[in-house]
Amino acid sequence: MTKQLTDSIKLRHGAVLNNRIVMSPMQTHSGLRDGFASEDTIAYYAARSKAAGMLITEFHYVSENGGPSYVPGYPEQLAAYSDDHISGLTEVASALKKDGNKAILQIHHGGRAAIGQAVSGQDVVAPSALDFPFLDYPVRALTDQEINAIIADFGQATRRAITAGFDGVEIHGANHYLLQQFFSSWSNQRTDDWGGDLNRRMAFPLAVVQEVKRVIAEEQAADFIVGYRISPDEIHGDNVGYTYKESVQLVAEIAKHELDYIHLSLWGGYGSSPSGVDASYASLFKEVLDDQTQLIIVGGVFDAQSAADAVANYSDLIAVGRGTLVDPQFANKIVTGNGADIFHEVSPETMAYVQWTPGLKEAFTRKDALGLPPLPGGETIQSLHTGRFDMYRKA
Repeated sequence: MTKQLTDSIKLRHGAVLNNRIVMSPMQTHSGLRDGFASEDTIAYYAARSKAAGMLITEFHYVSENGGPSYVPGYPEQLAAYSDDHISGLTEVASALKKDGNKAILQIHHGGRAAIGQAVSGQDVVAPSALDFPFLDYPVRALTDQEINAIIADFGQATRRAITAGFDGVEIHGANHYLLQQFFSSWSNQRTDDWGGDLNRRMAFPLAVVQEVKRVIAEEQAADFIVGYRISPDEIHGDNVGYTYKESVQLVAEIAKHELDYIHLSLWGGYGSSPSGVDASYASLFKEVLDDQTQLIIVGGVFDAQSAADAVANYSDLIAVGRGTLVDPQFANKIVTGNGADIFHEVSPETMAYVQWTPGLKEAFTRKDALGLPPLPGGETIQSLHTGRFDMYRKA
């Protein structure tokens, strides 16, 4: 029987999703100093409470030295490293859940990407102390004690998510942040138990998964959702951190811990394949998952037709990122039979409708979109850029 976008889905641990559409995690450029949620943060998420059956927040750093990963001058990345953040986390969860959909907190450590540490004169930490040509600050190798502390921090962030009312957490192991840095043979050149061969490079992400699961069991959060996001490969010219063959092996090990889903971060579109391989990433990873672990893919979905194709032919759920930036009612329009009315591009006339944060508006009205993937119609809104956050970066 062909999977439909409007199917309800019961996940491994009992949670039920209203449909097969997921809102992909995207930075909102809305945080206050030290990663606290702002009124802009809450308004943005409240506007997207019907965007998908499962709504994943932007990345929240779990350790004080884990962020912020952001563009200096722009509002900061959000955080979950202290109990002081629980109040704001509760507001975010409530905003996302107000129409009956599931709210997931994405938890993360930036590692070498925690530029906020460099800006404030603090150490930037990573698996190995390497000279990265794209960074204008040094990085320091983590000690064994610090690694274990960060693992514990992922667990404590999970506890805060449960307290705040989230329905689950997504462990961010993609996009060159700390978990991926440990898995990458390029960025992880350690010779201890945390680096070296493939098994040792798996040790840190697997330890984080185990700690998150341990805390959930301790909190007796029976139907709490757990997912893991991964970039299928890390190939940049001559710098090869790992290929899909290695990441499939990591996912096979992660799957043994009975997660609810694996989330593939795909830059080439939801149907993309590794170079020189006929099979799609989705099919390659699906082979190592049991029938209770859902596969989520993301990539280039802006309309109901492509979303339907993704779940019918590639995956269990489809994550929509930029599509929910363009239309915050993405899933609601499909569920109510109005998929043809989804907005596919932005324009000056849709600015009030999209309900972006001021930081997002400034980012997407720059000619370079602040390095973010461009939006359809993005060139039509560049005249709206004010430069209010561009004190450290030319537009």
